[in-house]
Amino acid sequence: QVQLVESGGGLVQAGDSLRLSCAASGSTLSGYMMGWFRQAAGNEREIVAYVAGSGWTYYNTAVKGRFTISRDNVKNTVYLATNSVQPEDTAVYYCAAVLDGSTWSGAYWGQGTQVTVSS
Repeated sequence: QVQLVESGGGLVQAGDSLRLSCAASGSTLSGYMMGWFRQAAGNEREIVAYVAGSGWTYYNTAVKGRFTISRDNVKNTVYLATNSVQPEDTAVYYCAAVLDGSTWSGAYWGQGTQVTVSS
């Protein structure tokens, strides 16, 4: 069982930066694929970025070049550095963990952290 706790969300202005953190407990993160998802009001949850146990990364085209996902397996934490945020980035951001090679349908999820970007 993996427990995930996100932090770092808040109210920021367009163009600002935020760093979201996801602290894991219950298991070491090595061997897990870690992802950040987001869900805006009225929309479905969408993938933002993920990092495999190997370090390979994927980014949604909407955030590529602005957001950076990273992991620290010693601290058992995954981060999402968000730069130049825009109002359309407003959403609840969720951290997820799934064993490498598995699908997100079997993921562990955090409770989410709200990011609100004002124009």
